[in-house]
Amino acid sequence: MFSLTHKTAVITGGGSGIGQAIARLFAKQGAEVIILDLNETGASQTVTDILREGGKAVFYRCDVSDQSEVKKVLDLASKVDILVNSAGVSHVGKLENTSEADFDRIFRVNVKGVYNCMSVAVEKMKKQGGGVILNLASVASSVGIPDRFAYSMSKGAVLTMTLSVARDYIDQKIRCNCISPGRVHTPFVDDFLKKNYAGQEKEMFEKLAKTQPIGRMGTPEEMATLALYLCSDEAGFVTGADYSIDGGFVSLK
Repeated sequence: MFSLTHKTAVITGGGSGIGQAIARLFAKQGAEVIILDLNETGASQTVTDILREGGKAVFYRCDVSDQSEVKKVLDLASKVDILVNSAGVSHVGKLENTSEADFDRIFRVNVKGVYNCMSVAVEKMKKQGGGVILNLASVASSVGIPDRFAYSMSKGAVLTMTLSVARDYIDQKIRCNCISPGRVHTPFVDDFLKKNYAGQEKEMFEKLAKTQPIGRMGTPEEMATLALYLCSDEAGFVTGADYSIDGGFVSLK
């Protein structure tokens, strides 16, 4: 079950965190993985790890906010069976302390980047006779979270783009879903705590972990497992869905 043999999976943001975990798991399940990222060090390490384990993977440096770059890179792929939009950036701030530059940066990567990759991939999938798209939204797309104005805006857009693409291309056998993680322990969290709470990292980590009713943060590997199901043939009846994977954050608060 959940085999991705003979499938080509394009994963943006595969150089770290959730994207990296998805890339490794998909390769383990037989997919030929194509990583798009600006993080050359992290993405190269992901590819090295996959190759060491006997998998197939390549990395292309690509700015997903630039549609011409995305098209140039994806034109190198003979096919795209799976697209996972994991690349994203965050921002801490409410409306009044979110600058126009901050807003534009978040929109450019988190919204336009997803649009660009889906736009190119859908054209290839239509010619192939189908495919699967998985977007990473967030619990911030469904509930109000303090000091996440621009980030929540972007993830709300990801959710609704997912629904639109699922509806518009269902007749072309293209499935499109998204997952909405709660807090996940990634290098971003560690860097955030180090930058904003120097000397108090442990205490703040525990505080953030306990905001999930389950009592801890999720792991990138747990996110990857759900991603694998949704991108596999076993999920062939699933489209236009948003899956919360948040330790009960949304439903049990």
